[in-house]
Parts: sequence; C-alpha cells; structure tokens
Amino acid sequence: MDAEKFSWFKVPEDIKNLLILAAENWENSSLSENYINQALAKTGEQIDVLVAAYRYFYYKNNYAMALKIAIKVIDKIEKSANLPDDWKQLKPILIRRKEDSEIRMYLNACAACGLVLAKLGEIEKAKKICTQIKEIDDKHDFGAGLLFDILTRAPEEDDE
Repeated sequence: MDAEKFSWFKVPEDIKNLLILAAENWENSSLSENYINQALAKTGEQIDVLVAAYRYFYYKNNYAMALKIAIKVIDKIEKSANLPDDWKQLKPILIRRKEDSEIRMYLNACAACGLVLAKLGEIEKAKKICTQIKEIDDKHDFGAGLLFDILTRAPEEDDE
C-alpha cells in the first residue's frame, strides 16, 4: 500500500490506509464497504473522509447512503460556518464567500444532493436545489446548471 502517493489527503495514516484498502478491494463490495465504514467510525466524521465515503457510495450506486453522507457534510459546514437555514439570508453569504474552501465544499455537497435526489427520482427536490445553486454559481463550477438543464429538458429534445 502506498499512502505516500496520497500525501495531499489530510487524514491520519491509518484512515488513509483504510480508504486505500477500500479502493483496492472495490470489486468485493462488502469488504470495501467495511473499510469505508471503519474509516467513518474512526474519524468522528471528518469532512474529507465523509467526502470520500460519499463518492464511494455514489459510485457503488448506493444513492440513499450517498445522500445521507452528503447531508452530513452540509450539516457540519452549516454548523462550523454558522450558516442560516433561511435561503434569503443564506444566499448573500454564499455569494460573498463562494471562493472560500469551506463554502465551496458546502456548494459541492448541495450540488451532490441534487444529483443524488435526481437519481432517486426526487426530481422536484433536485430542481429546487439546482435552482438555488445556479443563483450563486456564475462560473458553472458546481454542475447544478447542467443538472437543472437535464432535469427540465422537454422529452422531445431527447430524440434530436
């Protein structure tokens, strides 16, 4: 195992090794999921590990678990950044701070929720999230605009 090649990933070595083992055992879903769950249990839900777990569950097509983890990321950032619940109060803060790494992570997690909700068939909820992220994302960094376009495309446009 070469944890050194992931030196940029700021988690303890034992957690990094668990995540590497999960990747190396990708084909054995129960074993790889066990490694992911061990990493989650040991970290107290550190953001970087939550993001890795979200990606794992998303690519394993376990959308319910991916959504649960993306919501945890959002909740943790809302608490640490002291973000309001009300969209009218939240939007100007997100616009002002959208280049901050913590807020970018928040916006990415929100966009991820939109994608997973769409995969789960919760189209109206996905559209709402995408609409909100689009209002902030003038550079199209988070993919919400593209997802919104896909979700709102007329069925006959698919045939072209």
